[in-house]
Amino acid sequence: MVEIKGLEKFAPKDFPGFIASTVFLGGCPFRCPFCHNSDLVLRPDNLTTIPMDFFLGFIDSREGWLEGVCVSGGEPLIHEDLDIFLSVLKQRNLRVKIDTNGSNPRHLKALIEKGLVDTVAMDVKAPLDKYSEAAGVDVETRAIQETIRLLKEAGVDYFFRTTVVPGLVEKKDIAQIGKMLQGSPSYQIQQFSPDNTLVPEYRTRIPYTGEQLKAMKEIAEPYFREVRIEGV
Repeated sequence: MVEIKGLEKFAPKDFPGFIASTVFLGGCPFRCPFCHNSDLVLRPDNLTTIPMDFFLGFIDSREGWLEGVCVSGGEPLIHEDLDIFLSVLKQRNLRVKIDTNGSNPRHLKALIEKGLVDTVAMDVKAPLDKYSEAAGVDVETRAIQETIRLLKEAGVDYFFRTTVVPGLVEKKDIAQIGKMLQGSPSYQIQQFSPDNTLVPEYRTRIPYTGEQLKAMKEIAEPYFREVRIEGV
Protein backbone atom coordinates (compact mmCIF):
# COMPACT_ATOMS: atom_id res chain seq x y z
CA MET A 1 0.00 0.00 0.00
CA VAL A 2 1.08 3.62 -0.45
CA GLU A 3 3.45 5.13 2.10
CA ILE A 4 2.17 8.17 3.98
CA LYS A 5 4.93 10.73 4.43
CA GLY A 6 2.93 13.39 6.24
CA LEU A 7 -0.37 13.86 8.04
CA GLU A 8 -2.29 17.00 8.87
CA LYS A 9 -4.88 15.77 11.32
CA PHE A 10 -7.19 18.75 10.90
CA ALA A 11 -7.02 20.53 7.56
CA PRO A 12 -9.94 22.97 7.44
CA LYS A 13 -8.96 24.58 4.12
CA ASP A 14 -7.89 21.51 2.15
CA PHE A 15 -11.33 19.95 1.56
CA PRO A 16 -13.84 22.81 1.22
CA GLY A 17 -17.14 22.08 2.94
CA PHE A 18 -15.98 19.09 4.96
CA ILE A 19 -14.14 18.32 8.19
CA ALA A 20 -11.07 16.61 6.84
CA SER A 21 -7.53 15.43 7.34
CA THR A 22 -4.79 15.54 4.72
CA VAL A 23 -2.22 12.87 3.95
CA PHE A 24 0.90 13.57 1.91
CA LEU A 25 2.41 10.98 -0.43
CA GLY A 26 5.95 11.24 -1.75
CA GLY A 27 7.23 11.62 -5.28
CA CYS A 28 6.27 13.79 -8.25
CA PRO A 29 7.13 13.88 -11.97
CA PHE A 30 7.26 17.69 -11.93
CA ARG A 31 10.01 19.91 -10.56
CA CYS A 32 8.14 23.18 -10.13
CA PRO A 33 10.79 25.69 -9.08
CA PHE A 34 8.39 27.34 -6.62
CA CYS A 35 7.35 24.09 -4.92
CA HIS A 36 7.68 24.29 -1.12
CA ASN A 37 7.37 20.52 -0.59
CA SER A 38 10.83 19.79 -1.97
CA ASP A 39 11.55 16.89 0.41
CA LEU A 40 8.34 15.16 -0.69
CA VAL A 41 9.27 15.67 -4.33
CA LEU A 42 13.02 15.01 -4.30
CA ARG A 43 13.75 12.94 -1.20
CA PRO A 44 10.62 11.05 -0.12
CA ASP A 45 12.67 8.02 0.98
CA ASN A 46 14.42 10.23 3.52
CA LEU A 47 11.14 11.09 5.19
CA THR A 48 9.63 8.98 7.93
CA THR A 49 6.75 6.79 6.82
CA ILE A 50 3.69 7.01 9.05
CA PRO A 51 2.63 3.44 9.87
CA MET A 52 -0.66 2.53 8.23
CA ASP A 53 -1.92 1.04 11.50
CA PHE A 54 -1.34 4.40 13.19
CA PHE A 55 -3.17 6.28 10.45
CA LEU A 56 -6.14 3.90 10.42
CA GLY A 57 -6.31 4.03 14.20
CA PHE A 58 -6.38 7.82 13.97
CA ILE A 59 -9.25 7.99 11.48
CA ASP A 60 -11.20 5.27 13.30
CA SER A 61 -10.91 7.29 16.50
CA ARG A 62 -12.56 10.20 14.64
CA GLU A 63 -15.53 8.16 13.41
CA GLY A 64 -18.65 10.31 13.30
CA TRP A 65 -16.59 13.51 13.27
CA LEU A 66 -14.13 13.21 10.38
CA GLU A 67 -15.93 13.55 7.04
CA GLY A 68 -13.17 13.24 4.48
CA VAL A 69 -9.51 12.78 3.64
CA CYS A 70 -7.54 14.88 1.20
CA VAL A 71 -4.80 12.88 -0.54
CA SER A 72 -2.01 15.21 -1.59
CA GLY A 73 1.69 15.13 -2.38
CA GLY A 74 3.90 15.20 -4.21
CA GLU A 75 1.68 13.73 -6.86
CA PRO A 76 -0.63 10.98 -5.56
CA LEU A 77 -1.43 9.54 -9.00
CA ILE A 78 2.09 8.21 -9.55
CA HIS A 79 1.23 5.46 -7.04
CA GLU A 80 -0.33 2.59 -8.99
CA ASP A 81 -1.71 1.00 -5.81
CA LEU A 82 -3.49 4.15 -4.72
CA ASP A 83 -6.84 2.44 -5.31
CA ILE A 84 -6.20 0.07 -2.38
CA PHE A 85 -5.67 2.99 -0.02
CA LEU A 86 -8.70 4.87 -1.30
CA SER A 87 -10.83 1.74 -0.96
CA VAL A 88 -9.89 1.57 2.72
CA LEU A 89 -11.05 5.16 3.15
CA LYS A 90 -14.31 4.59 1.30
CA GLN A 91 -15.02 1.48 3.41
CA ARG A 92 -15.06 3.88 6.35
CA ASN A 93 -17.62 6.09 4.59
CA LEU A 94 -15.15 8.93 4.16
CA ARG A 95 -15.19 11.33 1.26
CA VAL A 96 -11.98 11.42 -0.77
CA LYS A 97 -10.37 14.43 -2.40
CA ILE A 98 -7.35 14.08 -4.69
CA ASP A 99 -4.87 16.89 -5.30
CA THR A 100 -3.21 16.39 -8.68
CA ASN A 101 -1.02 18.14 -11.21
CA GLY A 102 -3.09 16.61 -14.02
CA SER A 103 -0.25 14.61 -15.59
CA ASN A 104 -1.93 11.20 -15.32
CA PRO A 105 -5.49 11.31 -16.67
CA ARG A 106 -5.57 7.53 -17.21
CA HIS A 107 -5.09 6.74 -13.53
CA LEU A 108 -7.47 9.47 -12.40
CA LYS A 109 -10.16 8.20 -14.78
CA ALA A 110 -9.81 4.66 -13.43
CA LEU A 111 -10.17 5.82 -9.82
CA ILE A 112 -13.23 7.91 -10.65
CA GLU A 113 -14.84 5.02 -12.52
CA LYS A 114 -14.32 2.82 -9.44
CA GLY A 115 -16.17 5.36 -7.31
CA LEU A 116 -13.12 6.07 -5.18
CA VAL A 117 -12.92 9.84 -5.70
CA ASP A 118 -15.46 12.49 -4.71
CA THR A 119 -13.54 15.71 -5.36
CA VAL A 120 -10.49 16.66 -7.42
CA ALA A 121 -8.34 19.76 -7.13
CA MET A 122 -6.10 20.18 -10.16
CA ASP A 123 -3.17 22.56 -10.13
CA VAL A 124 -3.00 24.38 -13.44
CA LYS A 125 0.54 25.70 -13.52
CA ALA A 126 0.39 28.21 -16.38
CA PRO A 127 -0.89 28.69 -19.94
CA LEU A 128 0.08 25.72 -22.09
CA ASP A 129 2.91 27.55 -23.85
CA LYS A 130 4.59 28.21 -20.47
CA TYR A 131 3.76 24.90 -18.84
CA SER A 132 7.18 23.27 -19.02
CA GLU A 133 8.85 26.36 -17.59
CA ALA A 134 6.42 26.45 -14.67
CA ALA A 135 6.67 22.68 -14.06
CA GLY A 136 10.45 22.55 -14.30
CA VAL A 137 10.36 19.60 -16.76
CA ASP A 138 9.16 18.95 -20.28
CA VAL A 139 5.41 18.46 -19.90
CA GLU A 140 3.13 16.53 -22.24
CA THR A 141 0.44 19.19 -22.38
CA ARG A 142 -1.98 16.83 -24.11
CA ALA A 143 -2.21 14.98 -20.80
CA ILE A 144 -3.00 18.24 -19.04
CA GLN A 145 -5.75 19.01 -21.55
CA GLU A 146 -7.11 15.47 -21.24
CA THR A 147 -7.37 15.78 -17.47
CA ILE A 148 -9.19 19.08 -17.82
CA ARG A 149 -11.70 17.46 -20.20
CA LEU A 150 -12.07 14.46 -17.90
CA LEU A 151 -12.97 16.61 -14.92
CA LYS A 152 -15.52 18.58 -16.89
CA GLU A 153 -17.25 15.37 -17.96
CA ALA A 154 -16.73 12.90 -15.09
CA GLY A 155 -19.50 14.00 -12.76
CA VAL A 156 -17.33 14.50 -9.67
CA ASP A 157 -16.83 17.75 -7.82
CA TYR A 158 -13.71 19.56 -8.95
CA PHE A 159 -11.95 22.87 -9.04
CA PHE A 160 -8.83 24.28 -10.61
CA ARG A 161 -6.18 26.39 -8.95
CA THR A 162 -3.08 28.30 -9.96
CA THR A 163 -0.22 29.44 -7.78
CA VAL A 164 0.60 32.89 -9.13
CA VAL A 165 4.39 33.16 -9.09
CA PRO A 166 5.93 36.49 -10.12
CA GLY A 167 7.96 35.94 -13.27
CA LEU A 168 6.04 32.77 -14.16
CA VAL A 169 2.35 33.69 -14.02
CA GLU A 170 1.31 37.25 -14.83
CA LYS A 171 -1.99 39.05 -15.24
CA LYS A 172 -2.17 38.34 -18.97
CA ASP A 173 -1.68 34.64 -18.27
CA ILE A 174 -4.79 34.49 -16.09
CA ALA A 175 -6.98 35.29 -19.10
CA GLN A 176 -5.35 32.50 -21.13
CA ILE A 177 -5.86 30.05 -18.27
CA GLY A 178 -9.47 31.20 -17.92
CA LYS A 179 -10.17 30.52 -21.60
CA MET A 180 -8.63 27.05 -21.26
CA LEU A 181 -10.79 26.21 -18.23
CA GLN A 182 -13.91 28.13 -19.26
CA GLY A 183 -17.18 26.66 -18.02
CA SER A 184 -15.68 25.14 -14.90
CA PRO A 185 -17.47 25.94 -11.64
CA SER A 186 -14.61 27.14 -9.48
CA TYR A 187 -11.11 28.58 -9.76
CA GLN A 188 -8.68 29.34 -6.97
CA ILE A 189 -5.86 31.86 -7.23
CA GLN A 190 -3.18 30.88 -4.75
CA GLN A 191 -0.64 33.24 -3.29
CA PHE A 192 2.98 32.24 -3.88
CA SER A 193 5.09 31.55 -0.80
CA PRO A 194 8.87 31.96 -1.13
CA ASP A 195 9.56 29.71 1.87
CA ASN A 196 11.77 26.67 1.21
CA THR A 197 11.21 26.63 -2.54
CA LEU A 198 12.72 23.85 -4.60
CA VAL A 199 14.87 26.32 -6.56
CA PRO A 200 16.68 28.65 -4.13
CA GLU A 201 16.37 31.64 -6.47
CA TYR A 202 12.61 31.68 -5.87
CA ARG A 203 13.11 32.27 -2.15
CA THR A 204 13.95 35.89 -2.95
CA ARG A 205 10.93 36.56 -5.15
CA ILE A 206 8.42 38.94 -3.65
CA PRO A 207 4.82 37.66 -3.80
CA TYR A 208 2.12 39.72 -5.50
CA THR A 209 0.33 42.25 -3.36
CA GLY A 210 -3.27 41.84 -2.30
CA GLU A 211 -4.31 44.44 -4.86
CA GLN A 212 -2.52 42.58 -7.64
CA LEU A 213 -4.25 39.35 -6.64
CA LYS A 214 -7.62 41.11 -6.68
CA ALA A 215 -6.88 42.36 -10.19
CA MET A 216 -6.14 38.79 -11.28
CA LYS A 217 -9.38 37.65 -9.68
CA GLU A 218 -11.32 40.22 -11.71
CA ILE A 219 -9.67 38.97 -14.91
CA ALA A 220 -10.65 35.37 -14.08
CA GLU A 221 -14.23 36.02 -13.01
CA PRO A 222 -15.85 36.04 -16.49
CA TYR A 223 -14.72 32.45 -17.04
CA PHE A 224 -15.98 30.80 -13.82
CA ARG A 225 -19.00 30.78 -11.54
CA GLU A 226 -16.74 31.35 -8.55
CA VAL A 227 -13.20 32.70 -8.16
CA ARG A 228 -11.47 32.89 -4.81
CA ILE A 229 -8.08 33.92 -3.50
CA GLU A 230 -6.21 31.70 -1.04
CA GLY A 231 -3.06 32.20 0.96
CA VAL A 232 -3.41 35.84 1.97
